[in-house]
Amino acid sequence: MVPVAIEGCTQSAEGGGARGGSISLGLLIDFIVQRTYDELTVLAELLPRKTDMERKIEIYKFSARTRQLFVRLLALVKWASSATKVDRSAHIMAFLDKQALLFVETADVLARVARETLVHARLPTFHMAAAVEVLTLGTYSRLPAVIREKLVPPPALTPAERISTLRSLAHVVRQRLTTASLPSDVRNLKVENGRATFTVGQEFSVSLTVMGDAPNLPWRLLDIAILIQDSETGEGKPLVHTSQLNWLRSVAQARLASAGLGGALTALRYFCRSLSLELLYTQTLRLCRDRLSKHLQVDKYIPGQKLQVSYWRELGCELGYRLIIGAEGESLCVWHVPALTGGERVASALTPHAPAMERLLAHTVHVRSRQRLNDLKLLLNDLGVECSVGGWPCVLACSVVWPCLRAEQLLVSVGAHGGRLRARVPAYPHTPRMPELARALAAADRAKVKPLLTQLRFWLVARRCEKTLQHLPASVCEHLSFLHGPDHPLNKLAPDRLYVTLHRHTDHILVVEMKEVAAGCGATTSSSGNSGSACGVALAFHLAGARRTTPDDADDDSNTNTTSPATARAFLKLHSLVELDTFTLTHGPFTPLDTPGMQAGKRKLSSTHTRAVRPRQPAYFLPELAHVVAAADERVPFVNLAQELAARGVTHGGVQAEWSGAALGMRVVSLPRPEGAPEAAFAALQARLLAATVRLTTKNQARVWTAEIIFHGSPVRTPNPKEQGERRCVYLQYELGTDAGRTADVFLADWAAIVHLHTLLYDFMQRPAQERESLWQGVCVRSYTYRSLVVGWGAGARATAALQWGGSRYTVATPAHQPAANAHHLLHHHLDHYLNWNKDLLALGVVLRETYQPLLALSRLPALPQLGLHHIRTLMPTPTFTLLAHSWRKIRIIYAGAYSIEVGIRGGNMVTIRDGAYSKFDRSAVVDEFAPAHGLKVFLSRYVDDAISARLLAEEDNPPSPMSPMPAGGLRFPAPLTPPQPHTPHSAPVTPHPASPAQHQMGGSFNLTSPPGGAGGGGVSASPASPLAPSPLAPAASPHPPPTSPFTAWPASPSLPRPSPGGHHPSPRHHVEHKAGPVASSMTSSSRVGRSGAPATPLAVSKLEVLCTPCEPPPGAPPGPPLAPLQRFLACVYMKRMMQRFVQTEEHLSLVSAEATSLTFRCESAGLAARVALHPQHMQSLHLQLTPLPDHKDTWTNDDLQVMEKFFEQRVCIAPYRATALQGWARAWGAPAVALPSLVALMRADLAPPSPALWTLQWALRIPPSSPQIVPASQPAVLLAKHKILFFVCLTRGETQLVLPLVYDMQSNALQIAERRDAQQPHLLTVNMHLKRFAEFHQSHGECILWPAVRDLLMNFSLAPDAPPAAAPQT
Repeated sequence: MVPVAIEGCTQSAEGGGARGGSISLGLLIDFIVQRTYDELTVLAELLPRKTDMERKIEIYKFSARTRQLFVRLLALVKWASSATKVDRSAHIMAFLDKQALLFVETADVLARVARETLVHARLPTFHMAAAVEVLTLGTYSRLPAVIREKLVPPPALTPAERISTLRSLAHVVRQRLTTASLPSDVRNLKVENGRATFTVGQEFSVSLTVMGDAPNLPWRLLDIAILIQDSETGEGKPLVHTSQLNWLRSVAQARLASAGLGGALTALRYFCRSLSLELLYTQTLRLCRDRLSKHLQVDKYIPGQKLQVSYWRELGCELGYRLIIGAEGESLCVWHVPALTGGERVASALTPHAPAMERLLAHTVHVRSRQRLNDLKLLLNDLGVECSVGGWPCVLACSVVWPCLRAEQLLVSVGAHGGRLRARVPAYPHTPRMPELARALAAADRAKVKPLLTQLRFWLVARRCEKTLQHLPASVCEHLSFLHGPDHPLNKLAPDRLYVTLHRHTDHILVVEMKEVAAGCGATTSSSGNSGSACGVALAFHLAGARRTTPDDADDDSNTNTTSPATARAFLKLHSLVELDTFTLTHGPFTPLDTPGMQAGKRKLSSTHTRAVRPRQPAYFLPELAHVVAAADERVPFVNLAQELAARGVTHGGVQAEWSGAALGMRVVSLPRPEGAPEAAFAALQARLLAATVRLTTKNQARVWTAEIIFHGSPVRTPNPKEQGERRCVYLQYELGTDAGRTADVFLADWAAIVHLHTLLYDFMQRPAQERESLWQGVCVRSYTYRSLVVGWGAGARATAALQWGGSRYTVATPAHQPAANAHHLLHHHLDHYLNWNKDLLALGVVLRETYQPLLALSRLPALPQLGLHHIRTLMPTPTFTLLAHSWRKIRIIYAGAYSIEVGIRGGNMVTIRDGAYSKFDRSAVVDEFAPAHGLKVFLSRYVDDAISARLLAEEDNPPSPMSPMPAGGLRFPAPLTPPQPHTPHSAPVTPHPASPAQHQMGGSFNLTSPPGGAGGGGVSASPASPLAPSPLAPAASPHPPPTSPFTAWPASPSLPRPSPGGHHPSPRHHVEHKAGPVASSMTSSSRVGRSGAPATPLAVSKLEVLCTPCEPPPGAPPGPPLAPLQRFLACVYMKRMMQRFVQTEEHLSLVSAEATSLTFRCESAGLAARVALHPQHMQSLHLQLTPLPDHKDTWTNDDLQVMEKFFEQRVCIAPYRATALQGWARAWGAPAVALPSLVALMRADLAPPSPALWTLQWALRIPPSSPQIVPASQPAVLLAKHKILFFVCLTRGETQLVLPLVYDMQSNALQIAERRDAQQPHLLTVNMHLKRFAEFHQSHGECILWPAVRDLLMNFSLAPDAPPAAAPQT
């Protein structure tokens, strides 16, 4: 029962602590929990009987009482957690009190002894006589004599007396044994220490002695030891109990007294024999109970006389197999039924000292099994099988095939338990039909044994075939599903056959036919030396061609041997079956198999007088099979490929062994001429062709076809050091597949590529050397490998282009090179089209040389996407520059998806540049996707050379005749095939389109100064190698990219306008309509004023490189990063255009005028007129000019105007030229007139920070990414509401930067931080508190508080140490 109350609970010091009245805290908690539990139990029993109000009162009392108790316990626990010092002091005081108490008690006891006990203490009278005797003699003789008589033993014999007595007794025992008659089986007689010990028949040991030397005294039995033992019986205890030994000792002693020594030994021998029989019976019963209940049985047992046991009961013999153990004379004997030859060997297993029935049965079964196996040996020897019997347990080993490994022998054994025969092959645990063979051998049925051995022999040969092919790419199958008729040649083969499937050639199967060879016939097994063996197997090989089919695909369904034609199962249909000559395959050239005088591992023949030694091979290895499979695996691909090549007109010399038999090869005698290849070029290539060989090689652990084509030298000399020899090898590799026709097609396609590429080079070399040297100045052939042609040009010929033939056309690859990577990659598809149209290597080299420097200059323009270039999609990346190639001579430059500039390559280090926003034929028509770049003509005029401009203008006014010879100055461009253009001082002819068929049909409607389709001014019509000479069908100058060009499928990017080639370049129908008008009909050679189309500005390539190369800002421009002059100009034009759009959208701004290079607008609220214009000299920067309106001349000072102009130049229109920053600056003009001076003061502080300021101010005109998420990033950072202004400033002090969103309320004249309630930052709260304190102590008196509050932040604001600094704003 749990305790109820704990009041007045006391505990001793031993249980509770060092002092009385204490208790363990754990015990106290246990008591409290038990008390609470008891009270709850009582309440649960009593409350249901009470009213609701009484229950509430009881529950309240219980809760109050329990709460008070646990509160006290909580206070106690809190106090105990810090009461270690108090406890330690209490223990010390208790120890000192205990020590003091001990001292006091000791003093009290000593005082009591001295006062009470020692007062009456007296010494006794001493016994002087005893003391004198003890002190003088050292003994005490007055003890009673009965102690000596009863307790003190007599003195023992000395060691010498003991040895003398035992020696005398041993002499007496020997004398008695000499005169006594002992049995013949008494062994190991030993007399020692007065006793005679001897062992009888390893059954027992007896120790005897005599009690005197009288001759008639009987023997005295000292000990009996039973030597019969069995560790499994009785759990290791002795077989004879101690009481039994005592009884046996008394019986033997009685026989010694009555019948002498012989009678005693006879009684003991009978006892041991009975014990042995009982032990054997017990062991037999245990065997029957534990393991051999079905195979072993005790027939009869007579204690002490006979034990009869039956074994192998399952065989059902008439007499049965029995084992009888009985007494014969004085020992146990064993009899066998039926009679057993060699039974004496079994009797020797019955040892007297340790009889074991299991050992006896094992010897019996072994001898009887050997007898049965010897009988089977005679039977198998008659069948021609070599056998041997041996081992324990006894096993009959039969060599079914010859030679035979030990693991492949047929092992026949007799079951030890049941006596049944068992047959197995050790190497193959799951050999089929082994139980059937064992039953046939047990019945000695020769008619069944012989076919079973034949099947086993074939099965073993099949396993040898599998082991032989385990490292070859082939598999052995015993059954395959074939689809053929009953008269097929496959059915005429022997029924015992194997199918070898080649892994690499699934359409061929090797059929291995097995036949048993009689004595005297040759055999093909694991070794050729087994000819004449009676158990040999001959192998014949057949190569079958097969293909997969289904019953529905068969030609004759009625003759098929399938059972269910409707199944979806796949079959094999043989279309050819060829028998292979094994001797021819194994004795061909470079075949050392069975070659006399050839030693394994050597390549030289031995002497003729030396006897040939065949290399020894394992018995399971079949060299003929391995060689046939390897030969089939190597030659089948060649045969298939040879057939396919012959069907395609390729002449070859068949399969031949090469390199001393190391590999096979197929010599190609002649190759056909590809379609479309010129006869002369093909003949020149054939003259250089030395040899062509097809081989099978290994690459990355896979077999591939390798075609080696050897040529004599090269048509052209190259600087490559690897191409200087007279022997040039070309290696072609193909995958080894099942489709040889595909391999032949690919090989002929590669040969066609070699022929076509050689044709291109052959035509080039047929040109006169002077023409090649003059036109190819600076261009060279760097490499020619018959498969690829590499052309180099530029400085050090480091710019390269690789030419190849791919299928049906030439391909031009432009790899990376220095100093620019892939400069011609922009013209990749156009160069391909140009080469395939003209098929002229000389013209392609001229095109590559003339376009290299312009493309190199254009590649320096930045193409990385930027954020914020577009004023609406600020978070959408927009490419800075995009280069589009309309042809190899027309490149379009697109800036920020807004402006398009067309660059035409003229040759002779000249280019033409025009505004691509205008149509080529109508100056008034503007492409919808782009805007005109106003001022481009004026900007480019800064870079035009006057002499070049005058020369090109003269060529345009007086085009030469098409038949005029080549001028001495070199290559010139043809006249434009477009409609005539209006004459301008900086115009140049442009060639956007070739002549079309419509132009040829309406020749009278075109330019009368040049015939249709002819070469215009500056062209070279005399040399067809010139790539710049137009032809009526040459599309090389077409601005439209080829079908494979990436520019035809322009991605639908929302941030980048898509240029429409169709909109820029009208079709020939448009040409006709354009010319059909009255202007075209009245056009003459002198009326060039009416020419339409956008004019082009001629520039030298060096000037184009200056335009596209990043450099420092020019004088008069604000400082900034190195940018290309063209980028600065286009960026300024773009910013001016955006400014005009902002002026039109903002209500507080009004547009006055918009010119090509300037923009004028007014702000009535600020009282200012502004003019934004490009720099008049270099046009690479925007500048602002402010003029006060007449009514506000006194409002603005010159210093304020200069600050605003300088802020616009150095903070607004600078790199990276964000339109949103410009929009934010434009919105700031809409602030009330009261706040404008404060904004100007912010600009002044941004440009020149105040000297005593702690922070540096930067006015952010676009939302930085690190700012609070009030407005999305990259948006304009100035927002105007009804009476509020939101703007962002960045304060910097050392490595700390703060982005502050400030809101100025014009009505309340207050400045505070704008932040979201759900995302407040500590530093913004600190700044807001600083602004509030400033507003409280600042007496504005109508003055705008914006700038004073910001200035106070710069001067006096300090960031709290615990406030984390904000990240730096990213622009």
